[in-house]
Amino acid sequence: MVAKTFKDLIVWQESYKLALAVYKTTAQFPRQEQYGLTSQLQRAVVSVSSNIAEGFGRNGAREKDQFYGMAHGSLTEVENQILIAKGVGYIKQEEFDKLESMYILTHKLLSGLQRANKLKGIKSKNSKI
Repeated sequence: MVAKTFKDLIVWQESYKLALAVYKTTAQFPRQEQYGLTSQLQRAVVSVSSNIAEGFGRNGAREKDQFYGMAHGSLTEVENQILIAKGVGYIKQEEFDKLESMYILTHKLLSGLQRANKLKGIKSKNSKI
């Protein structure tokens, strides 16, 4: 099936679910973290799905790859911040495990999207020759 909108991409759907889960989790963080870890984590997780959506809306494989790469960077930032939140005791093991599995799935899907986009870009270059 060809994706007609970014919402058709399974990776976007999973990153969206991850964002919702992170928002629910960070709602339980201490109030003094509102402008610290809470804000950082929320911005990073929103950046993942936003960059996937923006990349989808671009025309060339190189442009798409740039945004998918930024999504990947933000996803790695989310992983780091979730680890920090667990380390300081804001996230219990069960919640961490849930978020980690969501992160891993999103990472695998995003890596697959990046590989497919690069292959598509290579095929486009070869067809112009």
